[in-house]
Amino acid sequence: MKCCEVKQKHNFFLVCSDRNHPFLEQGKCENMVNFMLYISADLENLTNFQPAGGVDDPNFTYYFKLKCENCGEVTEKETCVSLNETLPLPKKGTTNLIQKCKFCKREGTVTMIPGRGSPLTNELSEGGKHAALMVFDCRGFEPLDFAFSSGWKAESIEGTKFEDIDLSGGDFSEYDEKGACPVMISNVAAMFKVVDLSKKNL
Repeated sequence: MKCCEVKQKHNFFLVCSDRNHPFLEQGKCENMVNFMLYISADLENLTNFQPAGGVDDPNFTYYFKLKCENCGEVTEKETCVSLNETLPLPKKGTTNLIQKCKFCKREGTVTMIPGRGSPLTNELSEGGKHAALMVFDCRGFEPLDFAFSSGWKAESIEGTKFEDIDLSGGDFSEYDEKGACPVMISNVAAMFKVVDLSKKNL
């Protein structure tokens, strides 16, 4: 068998071992673009908002839609990727996602690049700024519409830790007994932006 389908949560991915497979044809997946995911939120008496295992949490799942760079088709549902789930590439190396466009049948990959993110601090939040979280090396697709879900954490200004925050509903509120004050995360937002990894400040 020269190729096989691998079911990974919400999608079917095509993993190929044949160097002559159409996946490797000229123009199929040659354009690499690095997208940084930036997040922002209103943090009330909270800071260091990030995935539960840190900015490079291997178990944190990212949900977003994909736009085909060939035909412009956007996936109906979010796809999902995480650092600890990888697939072998036909020639060498690994990637986090191999997916085929349902409309034009072109295939592409999404590979996560850790080590470039930082938590969203209270200072950044008050200044209305974003925090860079994760880089996605995309070939054949453009990431869109990041969806916040569970698996986040933050800490209060007084140091109380809040784990496994679920933002599926859009916000989070609790009470910090140590600081004797309410804490809240609201107005969460995210955007993908093309970045040049040769630059230090992204």
